[in-house]
Amino acid sequence: MGRSLLIARIGELVTNAPAADGAGPGPGPFAVINDAALVIDGDRVAWTGPSSRAPAADELVDAAGRAVLPGFVDSHAHLVFAGERSAEFAARMAGLPYAAGGIRSTVAATRAATDAELRGGLRRLAREMLGQGTTTFECKSGYGLTVVDESRSVVLAAEITDEVTYLGAHVVPAEFDGDAGAYVDLVCGPMLEACAPHARWVDVFCERGAFSADEARAVLTAGRAHGLIPRIHAGQLGPGPGVRLAVELGAASADHCTFLTDADVDALAAVAPSPSSAGTVATLLPGAEFGTRQPYPDARRLLDAGVTVALASDCNPGSSYTSSMPFCIALAVRDMHMTTSEAVWAATAGGARALRRADIGYLAAGAKADLIMLDAPSHAYLAYRPGVPLIHAVYRSGVAQL
Repeated sequence: MGRSLLIARIGELVTNAPAADGAGPGPGPFAVINDAALVIDGDRVAWTGPSSRAPAADELVDAAGRAVLPGFVDSHAHLVFAGERSAEFAARMAGLPYAAGGIRSTVAATRAATDAELRGGLRRLAREMLGQGTTTFECKSGYGLTVVDESRSVVLAAEITDEVTYLGAHVVPAEFDGDAGAYVDLVCGPMLEACAPHARWVDVFCERGAFSADEARAVLTAGRAHGLIPRIHAGQLGPGPGVRLAVELGAASADHCTFLTDADVDALAAVAPSPSSAGTVATLLPGAEFGTRQPYPDARRLLDAGVTVALASDCNPGSSYTSSMPFCIALAVRDMHMTTSEAVWAATAGGARALRRADIGYLAAGAKADLIMLDAPSHAYLAYRPGVPLIHAVYRSGVAQL
């Protein structure tokens, strides 16, 4: 038993607590307790309930009517890179269309950077995320695209998160122009061998200007043979085969999902995660649509079909240079037809589902004590007061971070 902490007088406690029906650990549907309290013992939640029934603890924190939520779970981020692309962003805002090829400029800067420079940028962004309430995040490689540079990217990422993704198949680098097959062979061979020991996930950008369905299938199948779990960039720039490939290969998530056919939606609905199935989550990345002026994905269409939806930042230097999950929640409510409760669930429990984690994304006995306290009485303020810094406190594994 660790030293216990009671957080009392919580105005609104968002629990996402699973139903008490023997379904097992992990987040359930959106749920709240008003006038609540929460007890932390060591690194775990020990008790939640009405403030009037709170047990004693070694320490007391008075929430003074503030809302408490699970820490945000950002299941899609690209944080290992050098350089910046503000001129590209400005050009897009002036009318230049977005294309995947801009990734190559970041590749050149990343290859030229030292380990210390990459580590410094990575840790700065991780601190930014934490200050905005993100307590768990995924981090991809994908800006090295050589064996050496992809390997050092996943090693650096593994220093600060357990959720590391090998994304050697981000784009075909310039030195392989005209010979994408040879690059796919590298990604599936020596590069994978070097990166797999340091990663949990394998990803591929299945899109025009990047990798075809056959190439993506080869990459994800090879990664799975090395013990990595697939996830996939799908349907960002136009309709394509990525979503159905994700379902076919049992990917944890299909990410972006900006352009979807009815068949894509039906396929995702058929494999929505449940207590008996890990399933495939649709991870929506509204920061990318904000940064590229693409249409926003229609989350309402997915939710009404029974698809499990996550929200993530897609933090990267080209298309979505934001580390703010509150910003993404506000965009999802305003422009993607989500309710405030749906958006908060997607940014917490949905992200946990996308990472196949049963210990985060909710607040109930046994959950990891990752939580945030808002300078506001309700979760709705995350969309109601967009752009306002509302994070009053962050706890990770039961320890105050701010």
